[in-house]
Amino acid sequence: MNEIDHLGTSLLADVAGAQDEAALEQVRIAALGKAGSISALLKTLGAMTPDERKEKGPLINGLRDRVQTALTARREALAEAALEAKLASETLDVSLPVREGPEARGRIHPISQVIDEITAIFGDMGFSIAEGPDVETDDLNFTKLNFPVGHPAREMHDTFFFAPDASGERKLLRTHTSPVQVRTMLAQEPPIRVICPGRTYRMDSDQTHTPMFHQVEGLVIDRQAHLGHLKWVLEEFCKAFFEIDNVKMRFRPSFFPFTEPSMEVDIQCSRKGGEIRFGEGDDWLEILGCGMVHPNVLKNCGVDPEVYQGFAWGMGIDRIAMLKYGMPDLRPFFEADVRWLSHYGFRPLDLPTLTGGLSSS
Repeated sequence: MNEIDHLGTSLLADVAGAQDEAALEQVRIAALGKAGSISALLKTLGAMTPDERKEKGPLINGLRDRVQTALTARREALAEAALEAKLASETLDVSLPVREGPEARGRIHPISQVIDEITAIFGDMGFSIAEGPDVETDDLNFTKLNFPVGHPAREMHDTFFFAPDASGERKLLRTHTSPVQVRTMLAQEPPIRVICPGRTYRMDSDQTHTPMFHQVEGLVIDRQAHLGHLKWVLEEFCKAFFEIDNVKMRFRPSFFPFTEPSMEVDIQCSRKGGEIRFGEGDDWLEILGCGMVHPNVLKNCGVDPEVYQGFAWGMGIDRIAMLKYGMPDLRPFFEADVRWLSHYGFRPLDLPTLTGGLSSS
């Protein structure tokens, strides 16, 4: 075996033995690089006689072609093997169900859901949403709402007061969202139609009361607003919110400093089997308070009671959420238990609408 045949056998063996792209590249450089063994043989052709060049030229060029062909074939074989290994390691069992993403696993808190439901219902009736701060003044929370001096709600045992400021004024955590109604009347000329959802605070804690809870209040101020309008608004709300065709409501006389006359509202229900069902049965359940806005409140807010009158109502969002969705205890609403939220929560993309359904969960 001459030198060229021996070199060819050695190089082809090196090509066949390369286990990866990097090793194969080293073989190529050793054979065909600037200082490679085949490149060195090609450089000798210039110093040969014509007869020697005629004899050895085809042998050297043939060796170069065989090695290049072998390199290409080995490179393709290595690439195919790498692809097969990758496919084997990344096998996907398409028979398995698709794993839920965060947007499917996450849940909307029932309070957020119910606020959206309330907003959808009253928005369809032409109401706007009004908001205000959680920290309020005594004037907006009590005085302008016709709470007399010495009223129990002004005492420390019921209200969270802050320390007096430099002027002696004590700020407080609002005990209801009624200050938002006051702010609206002070800033906006009638007619007014707003709802005021938000957090409220009172010193109370048990199975059905928490120190922080959620309320929604409504206010209508117009020249001819009356109790008939109030009754219709509340009946339509209850039918839409509890998703029943008929609702029977009972209005009982009551007292609130900011309304006159004042009423508490009961809704017809059935309690059979420990389950509350609305629109049927012969029991009653109190759900909200309401009344005509007191003339003193209108005067305090710069509205002439000789020209305008209005009605207002308020209800606990947490309470109506418990009634609608069968939640027995209020305290888990604020415990941030993921298991509870997974059970009672709502899918993020199921937005409540009157046309599509309020409570798909």
